[in-house]
Amino acid sequence: MAVAGCTKCIKYMLFFFNFIFWLAGGVILGVALWLRHDSQTSNLLILQFEGQQAPGTFYISVYILIAVGAVMMLVGFLGCYGAIQESQCLLGTFFFFLVILFACEVAAAIWGFMNRDTMSKELINFYDAAYIKAVDVSGSPSKDAAISVLGAFHTTLDCCGKGDDTMLFLQVKATICPPRILSSPKPKSCHSELVSLFSEKLYLIGLAALVVAVIMIFEMIFTMVLCCGIRNSPGVY
Repeated sequence: MAVAGCTKCIKYMLFFFNFIFWLAGGVILGVALWLRHDSQTSNLLILQFEGQQAPGTFYISVYILIAVGAVMMLVGFLGCYGAIQESQCLLGTFFFFLVILFACEVAAAIWGFMNRDTMSKELINFYDAAYIKAVDVSGSPSKDAAISVLGAFHTTLDCCGKGDDTMLFLQVKATICPPRILSSPKPKSCHSELVSLFSEKLYLIGLAALVVAVIMIFEMIFTMVLCCGIRNSPGVY
């Protein structure tokens, strides 16, 4: 027998929240794919210098987001179908996956908070390694490769130098930095631009995670209430 009264209202509210959850999964999946193929980050993270690839910690979090978005869409569909069918089995399975997702999101949030500066610091160190070789006056064999790496940073981020550049860098500045950047009164520091690049993207990811966490909490509450309502409905044993 179908649920009635307040439980019926809970049923449709759960369906609504699950639909929002499914849409949120699609949005997270779309944002993660955009972050993966964003020209600014892609142009920097494909760089190689002295046989080493640019640090890819940022991509680890993006791949996690892609997986989370896909799972959210699947779980959201399961919750919608379970609510409409008033199936305790489906709702129980949905609740189980929801708890697992919530625990993973909390763990990911803690990891992200603890490593919030890691991605920018790794790329700054990569930039500094190329910077040292590019201004080397001893004719290092990797000098041309270093200049190419710095050129990619400067072109992508519209910056030039570290902000506290040495006299050696100022001497080769015209050959490393694009003319449009040199024409500005005060070229931006690549260190500060790298920090800004990743802090903006992490802020976007954090905001999406917060919205999803709030939706999850409401869904867990509604799922428990609906399951109890179904169990206590006449004709359900």
